[in-house]
Amino acid sequence: MTEIKPLLDPTGRVEPVTQAIIGGRSLWDDARARLFRNKAAVVSMWILGIIVLIAVFGPMVWVNDYKAISNARTIAPTLEAWHILGTDIQGRDLLARLMIGLRISLTVGIVATAVSLVIGVTWGATAGYLGGRVDNFMMRIVDVLYALPFIFFVILLLTVFERNIVLIFAAIGAIEWLTMARIVRGQTLAIKGKEFIEAARASGVSRRAIILRHILPNVIGPVAVYVTLTIPVVILAESFLSFLGLGVNEPLTSLGVLISEGAKTMEEKPWMLLAPALTMAVTLLCLNFIGDGLRDALDPKER
Repeated sequence: MTEIKPLLDPTGRVEPVTQAIIGGRSLWDDARARLFRNKAAVVSMWILGIIVLIAVFGPMVWVNDYKAISNARTIAPTLEAWHILGTDIQGRDLLARLMIGLRISLTVGIVATAVSLVIGVTWGATAGYLGGRVDNFMMRIVDVLYALPFIFFVILLLTVFERNIVLIFAAIGAIEWLTMARIVRGQTLAIKGKEFIEAARASGVSRRAIILRHILPNVIGPVAVYVTLTIPVVILAESFLSFLGLGVNEPLTSLGVLISEGAKTMEEKPWMLLAPALTMAVTLLCLNFIGDGLRDALDPKER
């Protein structure tokens, strides 16, 4: 019979098995390495980080307030009084309003996405794990909500509960969770038959604990990718509502409001449209590149 020799280090000492595999990398290490090799995603993360810093701290340190009306009405970009992007039709500094609008749009995107994440992941994981009639009933509700036109649903909410920024968060988040629920349900159906789930069920672990401790951690990858792709969708949805006059109230503004105002005077005052439109385009491109990078990094076929 062949003798099994223990692992030895160069000095002749027996090494534990863990030392034999110390050079191995986990799935997350591999994913992170692949993500950072994606130049477009890395550059987008840096640019998006700068955009977020400008949105958070810019209005605090800028010399002009976004609500203050300048003596110079509707001027082109100039260094006079530091109106480097000019002013709007009421004489308010456009750069200050652009920074506060960027803050509002990013906040709407993040908060509404978080709402859709909580509702969609919980709904989809529960439906997929329980299966049977419960799954059919829960997913039929999703189908019914999908059939409702988005703009009709939002207008109904804004009409019944009056327009305010918190309701905009809730209204958009209450729609975007539907796709999230379908994605999580599909992943749950693929996972719940695995051996480790059967072992947890045989050992007496409750359904709630299985969903929280075993199902959800294993759907993080697809969910993380979808979140980065949902934020731009939500920002565009808010901009669309603001363009229709259903967005934030004055004196607050958003990128959608600024684009709507700029579109009305684009021939005489093109800077009012170009500044917010370019800002939104760069922000959405960065989010999409990051989403693509995460998708490629977390794809098991790329390992």
